[in-house]
Amino acid sequence: MAPTSEFTVLLPAAVVALMVMTLQLSAAAAAAATAPPRPPVIGQPGCDTLCGNVSVPYPFGFGPSSRCYWPGLNLTCDRRHNPPRLLLGDSALRVTDISLRNATVRVMRAGSIVNATGDSSGSWNAPFGPGFTENGYQLSYSNEIVVSGCNVVARILADIREKTPRIIGGCASFCTIIDREDGPLTLDTTRETKNKYCTGTGGCCQASVSASGTPNAVEAKWLYSGNHTAEQHLQPAIVFIAEEGWVDKNGLLDDELEEVPIVLEWSVTQGLSHWNNCHDDMRQRVLCKSEQSRCSSDSPGRFTCQCEDGYDGNPYLLGGCQDIDECELPSEENGCFGDCINTIGSMECRCPHGTFGNPGIRGGCVKINSTTGLIIGLSVASGAALLPMVLGIIFVRRKIKQRRVKALKQKYFKQNRGQLLQQLLSQKADIAERMIIPVDELAKATNNFDKAREIGGGGHGTVYKGILSDLHVVAIKKSKITVQKEIDEFINEVAILSQINHKNVVKLFGCCLETEVPLLVYEFISNGTLYHHLHVEGPRSLSWRHRLRIATEIASSLAYLHSTVLNPIIHRDIKSSNILLDDKLMAKVSDFGTSRYIPMDNEGLTTRIQGTRGYMDPMCFHTGRLTEKSDVYSFGVLLVELLTRKKPFSYLSTEGDRLAAHFVNLLAKGNVIEIIDPQVIEEGGEEIQEVAALASSCVNVRSEERPTMRQVEHILEGLWGSKKYKKDDTNLEKFQKQAEGQRNEESSRRYSLEQEMMMSSTFPR
Repeated sequence: MAPTSEFTVLLPAAVVALMVMTLQLSAAAAAAATAPPRPPVIGQPGCDTLCGNVSVPYPFGFGPSSRCYWPGLNLTCDRRHNPPRLLLGDSALRVTDISLRNATVRVMRAGSIVNATGDSSGSWNAPFGPGFTENGYQLSYSNEIVVSGCNVVARILADIREKTPRIIGGCASFCTIIDREDGPLTLDTTRETKNKYCTGTGGCCQASVSASGTPNAVEAKWLYSGNHTAEQHLQPAIVFIAEEGWVDKNGLLDDELEEVPIVLEWSVTQGLSHWNNCHDDMRQRVLCKSEQSRCSSDSPGRFTCQCEDGYDGNPYLLGGCQDIDECELPSEENGCFGDCINTIGSMECRCPHGTFGNPGIRGGCVKINSTTGLIIGLSVASGAALLPMVLGIIFVRRKIKQRRVKALKQKYFKQNRGQLLQQLLSQKADIAERMIIPVDELAKATNNFDKAREIGGGGHGTVYKGILSDLHVVAIKKSKITVQKEIDEFINEVAILSQINHKNVVKLFGCCLETEVPLLVYEFISNGTLYHHLHVEGPRSLSWRHRLRIATEIASSLAYLHSTVLNPIIHRDIKSSNILLDDKLMAKVSDFGTSRYIPMDNEGLTTRIQGTRGYMDPMCFHTGRLTEKSDVYSFGVLLVELLTRKKPFSYLSTEGDRLAAHFVNLLAKGNVIEIIDPQVIEEGGEEIQEVAALASSCVNVRSEERPTMRQVEHILEGLWGSKKYKKDDTNLEKFQKQAEGQRNEESSRRYSLEQEMMMSSTFPR
């Protein structure tokens, strides 16, 4: 009804009712011609989708053909039983239900995790048990831990390899031991159940799983160490996991072999190498094949698919998400108390013929009587005279709205220093046309900044993927915070990137200044960051050859920023997450929001502390003086990160040292091999020791003793150009000549745009 909203203000209500009834009839006619729903799509063609009485939807499957299931989600149909049993992978866990909508699997587990008899010691550490932890399944919140025994406490642990394991569930069971002179010890098992079977007293307790996760172990112990003989003889300690509510309904286990239901959360964790998020439409269709589906990820490396609102079915198959007929639901659920008309992906609700009003509430549709009909007739007659007036009012309102939008754009353009940019580009119409991009163009490119187009975010804004009218695929950065500091950093990034022309620095296409905060438009780099390629799960990551080449490319770009451009630039935030990699794994330095020009006296400048923990120059941190040697330090930490595959911002040695300091200490003692990535040791050679020495010199606490980035570049290019790599890369000689030619050309070239940019620094801002 949005197209008629402007008329409803002025036309009589009866006229609106007549128009509504007309639309109802046409919608009903269209719905009558709708094709009947197709049968649900469950599995891949030619694959079994039933084991016993359990339906098995793709991406789950079983059988010898791997195309019937997604890697890691294979099941086993044990036909030795009648009916056959569906098992989780190769485990003994029996699957009873699989939900695609909730991303859960309900399994039955026989026996307890801990069963301590009278001969047991005071405490136990038991593995959670085989069956699902090795395949990436997680315990759902819909479970609870149950402990039976006298004065026993138990807890479920995850991440047991960390210094502080994570607790995802636990409870304590208490009971009173009755000691009579005329009889044996007995237990007082009286418990006030209330709404729970076990309340913590009377010999058992139950508590909900407090966090979703993959459990590794169960710890349990008697609370009174050294005095638990009576407890363990009178009532063994038993610990198990059960679906929430099962114990309240069935009581405690009477038979150790009895099956107990557990609800597991599942997700796709294999076969999606280098996936960082779900925002890439092309990648999403690899997993979520239905057109009416979307991908979601609640934690890194774990992905699921869901059908869009108004659809249900299997999002992992072509045509798997099908329209839901909301009209088959009760009125209380679909919210329609009139005539319900199903549409593709939604529904329409209209008042029945001969009535008008609000069909969304019970009794909201009122019958039209003879008096109402007379009013309708008079209103229709007068409506013809009112129509030109209504159209005129609508036209005027639209004109006023357009002027307001235009005035607001001009206000933001001026606030974001657009006039300065226009002055800089006034004599270069071709550059101005490319650099200044209207907001309407970016809104169209991103589907009005749809959340599904988000591909990342950082301290300075949210990044969207878009396609411009000239078919360039771009990344658009939009500030999150509308404060002057953020605007200044955006303008700073425009000023810096406008004068940079280097193949290892991300290219700036232009900017938009017609919004409350400026928008920056970059070339789209499709292969993620160096951080995500380096820090993957498993023993192997980027090859040493790739790491050395990437380090050389980063050093080349920093040397260019420090010594080749007309006004040298300090990047100020060099780290692996700010290094983008293209499809050929070529490095692209990004994020210049905190960068600064190097003063002409080359003695540094005083600035507030900014950077990333672990990468930050300690000399700059203590003195507040920023020089190009601060970038050298950050690059040295990055070299250590490439050598060790350790994360500088989170690493702490046993002595409490950060990664760089610990690396230097080990190198000085001749024990640096202890921290080097085994893959680097296997693939590298003598140059590993040279790179380690170079990294150590870059992270020297005394900044004056660090090399320059030009010196670092020459050392790395010498290593990269060694005979070993000439054998591997037939194009290496050509690459070196091109690089040398580019440096000579960049050293001699002085862009007039750069000159104008610097001259403009005296203009009022």
